Amino acid sequence: MWKLFQIELYKIFRRPRTYIAFAAITALIVIVQLGLKSDGKEYSEFIMADLKNSIEVEGNIVNGYFVCYVILQLLLIHVPLLIALIAGDMISGEANAGTLRLLLTKPVSRTKFMLAKFSASAVYTVLLLIWIAILALFASILIFGTDDMFIMKTQYAVQIENSDVFWRYCGAFCFAALAMITVAALGFFLSQFAENSIGPIVATMSIIIVFTILSTMSLPIFSKIRPFLFTTHMVTWKEFFDIKVNDANEAIKGTVQHPERLIRSALVLVAHIVIFISVSVALFRKKDILS
Repeated sequence: MWKLFQIELYKIFRRPRTYIAFAAITALIVIVQLGLKSDGKEYSEFIMADLKNSIEVEGNIVNGYFVCYVILQLLLIHVPLLIALIAGDMISGEANAGTLRLLLTKPVSRTKFMLAKFSASAVYTVLLLIWIAILALFASILIFGTDDMFIMKTQYAVQIENSDVFWRYCGAFCFAALAMITVAALGFFLSQFAENSIGPIVATMSIIIVFTILSTMSLPIFSKIRPFLFTTHMVTWKEFFDIKVNDANEAIKGTVQHPERLIRSALVLVAHIVIFISVSVALFRKKDILS
């Protein structure tokens, strides 16, 4: 299986379109960084406009940690499309090229074949997140420096000490990787039902869009299904940047306000991955390969 995994990973990075995702992410991050570098002062004044009479924040608000947070909020909405371009092509691409039937003549079980293909798409997803971390976090730190992190929530503001931020990004990127692997599992699951990669890619994005709408609409009719939609839990990485306070309203260093939400969301995402891949393997083992 290890050899098969290496072959699948090679096939992913042999395609020119694989690098479209890395190029697009690089361009978007650089644009945001340039914009905040040139207009960072005006932007910080804008986000502090409603609070300048009630609180005073010392230091540089638009620092590397804050810039990374802004980039993640903008970017992680669009990354699923880039992942679907690869995951949705893993099986359908072979069928379209007429090589799927030939591959299955090799002395490898269909289960190992499917697991190797999904593992390769998962590694691609993780590498994409690592590239985002390098550009959005480390490059932003080099450009903007570091300071305390100031975030505006819906009803309150959060200030996190400089020394208490980096581990939160490590956790946030790991959680984001889990969420994006869930997207890859969905695209991979849909990939086996088509002989053209366009169908699974469009279907994956359509499902994500519909589920996201259901997750964000606060109508009572959707309240019962919302906790079971994986899109509801994809943004839970933000919980790493919500900190507990004591009775004097002072931040408690090294804490997360709602760790149970992170655990629950992670379990839901893992459950979706297991279901998508298990069903994919079970269906593929019984599938009559004609192409």
